[in-house]
Amino acid sequence: MSLPQKQFYTAEDYWNLPENVRAELIDGQIYDMAPPSRLHQELVAQFTKIIGNHIDSHHSGCKVYPAPFAVNLDANDKNWVEPDISVICNPDKLTEKGCCGAPDLIIEILSPSSRKIDYITKNALYSDAGVREYWIVDPQKETTMIYRFEEDAAPTIYPFDMPVPFGLFPELVVTISKLLE
Repeated sequence: MSLPQKQFYTAEDYWNLPENVRAELIDGQIYDMAPPSRLHQELVAQFTKIIGNHIDSHHSGCKVYPAPFAVNLDANDKNWVEPDISVICNPDKLTEKGCCGAPDLIIEILSPSSRKIDYITKNALYSDAGVREYWIVDPQKETTMIYRFEEDAAPTIYPFDMPVPFGLFPELVVTISKLLE
């Protein structure tokens, strides 16, 4: 008895999904995305505001984009993801569809349905694509795991009540617990 063949999807399939469907294309597979919780959206809004204000006040030339914002990590239509927060400092990577290439900073806020993908699948994907800094904010464990791929493959873990410095913006520090007050 033969095993059923696995369906492989393309960027064309991804872009032809119904407009109200949120999904990601990773290595030929479509991953549906559950609607985010209120806490998840609060963190996305706070991070977007803090990073955006910092970029504006320091004239860094970077741009911050909250989800939904399509990122074609490998710039060859193979992997399309929608990170919760993307910071892109090279304007040549920005297109009408989103970002073509690796953002400089990605922040993912974990949801119960996204834990495995964010911790394992996307971690490897982001590292291989050339993302400089990857934050995994885990409200359930009240920790933030930060990978600075250019410095070390091992992450640094911060509890929510500890100030966390941004590698991309060294003068910017955030305490997650204060964002939730």
